[in-house]
Amino acid sequence: MGRTVVVGDIHGCFDELIELVDAVRLRPDDLLVSVGDLVDRGPNPGEVIRFFRQRPNSVVVMGNHERKHVRGVHSYAQEITRLQLGDGYAAAVEWMATLPYFFENDDLRVVHAAMLSGVPLAAQREEILCGSTSGERALAGLFPDGHWHEHYTDAKPVVFGHHVTGREPLLRDGRVFGLDTGACHGWNLTALSVPDRTVHSVPAHADHWSTTRRVWQLPVLRSRPWRDWTWPEIDAAVARFSAAPDAGDWLRAVAAWAGDLRAALPAVVAAARDLAGRLTAEQLRAHPAGQVLFQARAGRLDETALARRCSTPRRTADLAAALGLELPDLPA
Repeated sequence: MGRTVVVGDIHGCFDELIELVDAVRLRPDDLLVSVGDLVDRGPNPGEVIRFFRQRPNSVVVMGNHERKHVRGVHSYAQEITRLQLGDGYAAAVEWMATLPYFFENDDLRVVHAAMLSGVPLAAQREEILCGSTSGERALAGLFPDGHWHEHYTDAKPVVFGHHVTGREPLLRDGRVFGLDTGACHGWNLTALSVPDRTVHSVPAHADHWSTTRRVWQLPVLRSRPWRDWTWPEIDAAVARFSAAPDAGDWLRAVAAWAGDLRAALPAVVAAARDLAGRLTAEQLRAHPAGQVLFQARAGRLDETALARRCSTPRRTADLAAALGLELPDLPA
């Protein structure tokens, strides 16, 4: 009969996962269970997902990071993962949406973040099980002076991740096992095998999150909807990230591009007035910039009025193109 092997938070650390599987000497009849958080922060989330999807006899519990992707709640780490997965992102999220919030067999229970004693797993709040922000707030209210696992009294052992315990796992009373040992932060990736209750750990190769967030900063910034942001939104984003070591030059080019578009408004007004004076009323009505051209013909088009209409780069460039002007595009 095979073992149950539970792995702590992997966070895209695929090489360490393979080393840990080798250290555990995982066999085909062993059930491999992940506490969740396969993705975000590390270098190879796609390979980690592929490993669990392709290996028979494997279970992945929903972590708060998978839940963020499923719900479309994207902070910086999720934006990086979206780019890392590329064309496979939608399929990965679709798979994440199928993940259970807990696993239980005769030997143990597995949740990502927390559970309450005396409450059947199926009746627990998903937010608490996976460690979402609202779940964390609920736990803080229930246990203001400590951690939930300090109050765990059920007989069956519980295994979880989510909260980094340090380089070593949290082991308490033979019933509480915290396995997030900070693999993505350069510490360890840890597994527990049952029924022998043996702990296995391998060291991380690097502080992956520090490297990943630096390397992917410029690609993430490039992927943002600069053409559809308003001018104040662009100014704020440039100011916020301009000190980034790998993105400063590109952001300065973005600021110059936005400035050039805004500076082109007088030329757009002049082009509209010129064209409005040369077209018939019927031609004006059929023109894609007809409303602006009618304003120009009526003498009601100036830079202030046009600025209200051209509130984003895309609106500005589209109007200019309709009037026969070519404006610069977002820097590559």
